[in-house]
Amino acid sequence: MNIVVGPLDGTPAAAQSVEVVERKGLGHPDSICDAIAEEVSLALSRHYLQRFGVVLHHNVDKVLLRGGTSRPAFGGGEVDEPIEIYLAGRATREWRGIAVPVDELAVEAARAWLAAHLHALDVPRHVRVHSLLRSGSADLVELFARQPEGGPRLANDTSLGVGFAPATPLEAAVLRAEHSLRDPTAPERGEDVKVMGVRVAERSTLTVACAFIGRHLRDLDAYLEARREAARTASHAGRTATGSELPVEVNTADDAAAGSVYLTVTGTSAEAGDDGQTGRGNRMSGLITPARPMTLEAIAGKNPITHVGKLYNVVATRIAEALVSGIDGVREANVLMVSRIGTPIDAPQVVHLRLRTDAPQHLAALARPARELARRHVSEIAALWRTLLLHNLATGESGPP
Repeated sequence: MNIVVGPLDGTPAAAQSVEVVERKGLGHPDSICDAIAEEVSLALSRHYLQRFGVVLHHNVDKVLLRGGTSRPAFGGGEVDEPIEIYLAGRATREWRGIAVPVDELAVEAARAWLAAHLHALDVPRHVRVHSLLRSGSADLVELFARQPEGGPRLANDTSLGVGFAPATPLEAAVLRAEHSLRDPTAPERGEDVKVMGVRVAERSTLTVACAFIGRHLRDLDAYLEARREAARTASHAGRTATGSELPVEVNTADDAAAGSVYLTVTGTSAEAGDDGQTGRGNRMSGLITPARPMTLEAIAGKNPITHVGKLYNVVATRIAEALVSGIDGVREANVLMVSRIGTPIDAPQVVHLRLRTDAPQHLAALARPARELARRHVSEIAALWRTLLLHNLATGESGPP
């Protein structure tokens, strides 16, 4: 295995003069698409496994959300036109003469996730789900089915995965702030929360967009108090993560004097203000981090058996975290993995480990244990799917299981 160890040069993200970190909450239209894509993959995988004893070929990583129209109001409001969700991708519809109810499984998985995670959304009334899934191409289906005797599956794409560790204080603050605002004791807050963290020199601030739900607020004064409480909640979460005061502004586009505020019927801007699609949301870390290594690959909805676009992002993150937590002297790690279609998933073209150490001269001594750690994680990739079937990666708080 080609494992390359090198120095992680440059200024650490936490020490750069400017740092920007974003998280889109569960109810954001892009996050909804990611979560549904992953939930559909999980539903198909579990059905294939239960019915046939194997997970069959599928990639359902193309979900589009078309926003509806609504008339929010204090004390109520109405959705006039429903949210439309389109499920696209490929899935095995027949195996050895037995039909697979792909569309039924996909639609039910999408509806169940929405009902479980968006508390103000009336799924039968507010959402229409359309399955546009088709069978896979003959060559990729054949590649998926081709298994070396006693060996690992073959990669179904030439792709890459990246990971980094540890999180910066601002990254931790953004994650914690978004999570803290999802509070069942505050039903006036929808799950559509977006947190943007910005640090300039030593000063960090959070800007929050939070969809409030009209039927839980009697009037504008109640809204303004709920907005202040959301700011206090996010500020406390940020202070817990960073150890210092963190100014928070919530719904900065509001014009209270004109009665223009961020009010919704369902708790998500998907009801009227925004559309969504898979791959535009959070990365494997649960964040959008432009100061970090990132890939455009959408992990959500890709099969957990051979799709390196999912597997390599999970493994790269695991390796980075293990390097920092498990090897004394490694302060920070970036990991890059590259596959080649048709080759074993545990034989990447290259695994690049970039390490920031206590002192530059320590890198040579740490290279060997770093390679051994990476090799061990890569060797376990063929069995990773069993763990992935227990988790929806798109709804994780801080990365892979």
